[in-house]
Amino acid sequence: MVKETQLQVEAIRNGSVIDHIPANIGIKILKLFKMHKTNERITIGLNLPSSALGAKDLIKIENVYLTKEQANQLALYAPKATVNQIEEYKVVNKLNLALPEHIESVFECPNSNCISHGEPVESKFKVQQKQDNVHLKCHYCEKVFSREIMTEAR
Repeated sequence: MVKETQLQVEAIRNGSVIDHIPANIGIKILKLFKMHKTNERITIGLNLPSSALGAKDLIKIENVYLTKEQANQLALYAPKATVNQIEEYKVVNKLNLALPEHIESVFECPNSNCISHGEPVESKFKVQQKQDNVHLKCHYCEKVFSREIMTEAR
């Protein structure tokens, strides 16, 4: 008889669990929220088996709670991700992801001629969605970029 082995990712007492992240996106999300600069314990699972995605990434971060605004920014990278807030080892809140209408101070405009590069201004984009296609329109140069271009540039 072959015994199945299962890898367990340690439960966290308090904090956030971001699950169902598309494989190879977890590291980008860590950087997006500057999680790699925290002193809190972070558990990262990369390329974990997933029935829905084939492979997925998972992030557990102790004593840090993602805000609704952060969860919505996460939707650009991982629209089907789930964010669970944990207290005393139990899920106390699930954040539903929705694309924000605007994103500020997260992305740099890919247009090298954009005024935002030479001026002390925060980047600002309007989020536009048509079916599954998501685009970001720069507030300054008004050029439109696909989600893929914006999330790859980071």
